[in-house]
Amino acid sequence: MRAARIHGYGDASVIRYEEVPRPAPGPGQVLLQVAATSFNPTEIALRSGLLHSMFPLDLPHTLGWDVAGTVVEIGENVRTLAVGDRVIGRIDGGGTAAEYVAAPADSLVPAPTAIPLAEAAAIPLAGLTAWQAVFEHARVTPGQRVLVNGAGGGIGGFAVQLARHAGAKVIATASPRSAAVVRQLGADRTIDYTAAPVGDALDEPVDIVLNLVAISPQRAAALVPLVRPGGVLVSATIPVEPAPGTPVTAVRFVARNDTTQLAALVELVDAGAVRVDVAASRPLADLASVHRDAEAGRTRGKIILVP
Repeated sequence: MRAARIHGYGDASVIRYEEVPRPAPGPGQVLLQVAATSFNPTEIALRSGLLHSMFPLDLPHTLGWDVAGTVVEIGENVRTLAVGDRVIGRIDGGGTAAEYVAAPADSLVPAPTAIPLAEAAAIPLAGLTAWQAVFEHARVTPGQRVLVNGAGGGIGGFAVQLARHAGAKVIATASPRSAAVVRQLGADRTIDYTAAPVGDALDEPVDIVLNLVAISPQRAAALVPLVRPGGVLVSATIPVEPAPGTPVTAVRFVARNDTTQLAALVELVDAGAVRVDVAASRPLADLASVHRDAEAGRTRGKIILVP
């Protein structure tokens, strides 16, 4: 089979699309024929070595965390899946940027039926991060005003929809390139963060800010005054520390794998309550080019990669 691997840390040129042995499923695993994986910006930090202290890799390493695929072989002690099942999941050990991947059966859930299988690869990591930001950490309730900072990204698209599903009024930051899609996903209003500081466009503080983009400490600190006293600022990227005495609760989190939440997301997709916005579908052989485009700011939303 072919897989997109790195043999060392560095720029996008270290990604090689090469022939590798097809894995066999071990106990508790299934072998998936991959319909698609998806690109997540965090993989740039992984590839470049910035996450080495937290996530040391055994090199060579096959990239990719998200997967949508079909079960083609069952390992020992697997009772929940069968050959032919169409599934999605987040595989924390990576390895999904390949034609086949051996995946833990308990990391997989049935794929949505309302969309093509390959498009469902856009859901796991971004969808789970948005779910946990909206429901666990911000605990959005009906009538609240929520500012989604980074709504044009893959996580942001899900966060806009989930906040609306929770009954909130959603204000979203987006570039002109992303604004129309963000409004289609349910944002009540968009703010062009490229034109002026976000705070200049707000008429009053919001109940909740969801920060879903990697920004400088200075820009992160500028988000705090946008939250009303007693409100919440949730960041999925950089920690945000309000000044002492500031009546704002700040939470920074790292999304965890949760198949119960992932299955609930699939239900919302199948019910038409959440749309999977795939901005582009690219061949897996183009993964290095996708990394370059993302680093240059030429991407938006979720990109799936098809072997």
